[in-house]
This record gives sequence, structure tokens and C-alpha cells, in this order.
Amino acid sequence: MSAAAARANRSGAPATGVAAAQPAPWPRGISREPKMKIGQVVDALKGEFPALSISKVRYLEGEGLISPHRVGNGYRRYSQADLERLRYALSAQRDDYLPLSVIRQRLAELDADEQAPAPQPVARVVARDGRLVETGAMDLTSLTAHSGATESQIEEMVAVGLISPDAHGRYSSQCLRTVRLALEVTRRGLPLRNLRAVRTSAEREADAIDQAVSHLRVRSHGSAEESARALAELVGELHTALLHRAVSALD
Repeated sequence: MSAAAARANRSGAPATGVAAAQPAPWPRGISREPKMKIGQVVDALKGEFPALSISKVRYLEGEGLISPHRVGNGYRRYSQADLERLRYALSAQRDDYLPLSVIRQRLAELDADEQAPAPQPVARVVARDGRLVETGAMDLTSLTAHSGATESQIEEMVAVGLISPDAHGRYSSQCLRTVRLALEVTRRGLPLRNLRAVRTSAEREADAIDQAVSHLRVRSHGSAEESARALAELVGELHTALLHRAVSALD
């Protein structure tokens, strides 16, 4: 694709000399006017993603997940569509534990599908003073309804440490993802009680990652968080490869 076509693809404008106009990147039907500075983007998403930083946004740009507009002086300017792509990527990391390679592929599929749905509204829990308390929190009844798990299954998952409610007895969207995965694992023959070992393994890996990036916290919390996430993705992929090798050796 030519540079002109690439710019048109990012902005949604037709490119001169291109036989068939490329579809605008997902999400469509949302403003692409580049009027937000990077700090404004961080502020807009901070309530949903408290650890988000300017360096994290730049990191995701470097990974090809967003393509903000560059003004004459080289500064980035972001549109509402850029913000929604960021929200999608950050939610996929937080809620589904997806590596960037998978998120990038899913965004590419959304870009190629002209019928791809628009982003869904974000559920929020708001205190009386209007402060955002938590995103996607749900009580036990909602968790069972959305996941298909029984209350006894939820209780067992809490007992083995797969999920845990907050002080108000509410569960995060991460818990919903974990419950669905645990149910699928159980359906394929591995009892819930055996998943304690999986949780323990994940905690050991998290401890190792924490030690590896601890020196970065002295300089920048954002830098440490980004390094931890990147390292977690690599460790996760390595864990998957080693697990597949171990399972293959069982044959």
C-alpha cells in the first residue's frame, strides 16, 4: 500500500489513485477529528484504567494498535475513534488477558469487516458524588447469570483462589472471564479443585516478573508497569509452548 493510501486508510478519507477505497479503520461511525492531546486521552480513560500512562499509550501506538494524526510540529493528536481503539485494546488486556499479538490480529479483523459492530457502551458503577468506583462490577446473581456457573461453582472457585469478591461482595469483569474459562476447563474433564495448581503457578510467575522489573519503579511506575505487561505476555507465550510440549510428550 502506498503512503497516500495508508494515510487515507487511517483517516477514512479517499486516496487519490486508489482503485477501490479501503474501508476506514474500526470503529466506524465515530468522529475521526484529531483534536485531543495525549494527556486528554489518558485523562478520559483513567477512570476505567487507573494505571494508564502517557508512555503506555505511546507503547501501544508503537505496537501498531493505534495511528494518531501528526500535526505540523510532530505532536500527536487523537480522535474519539483512536480513544475507542485504545479502550478495546486495554480491555482485552485487562479482562481477557490477551497478548498484544492477538489484540492486533483482532483489530485487523475488525478493520477488514465493514459490518463490524460499533463499540459497546461501558458499564460503570458511580458513587453518589459522581466518582467512578469500578467498571463492570457485578454481584453474585449477575455473575452466575452472565457466566452460566452455579453458586456452588462460584463458591468453589473462590475457595481455590481463582476469583475473589471485593469488600462489597462484587466481582470484576476479570472474574467473569476467569469463571467462563474455568467452566470450559471443567467441561473438558479437569475438576475445579485441580485449578489451584494453575493459580499457584501464575502467582509464582507474577512474583518472578515483579522481581525482574522492581528496579524500574525507582524511576517510573509507568515504565515498570509496561515492562511487567510485556514480560507477562512473553512468559505466557513461553508457558503455553512448554505446556503444549509437555502434553505432546504424553502421547
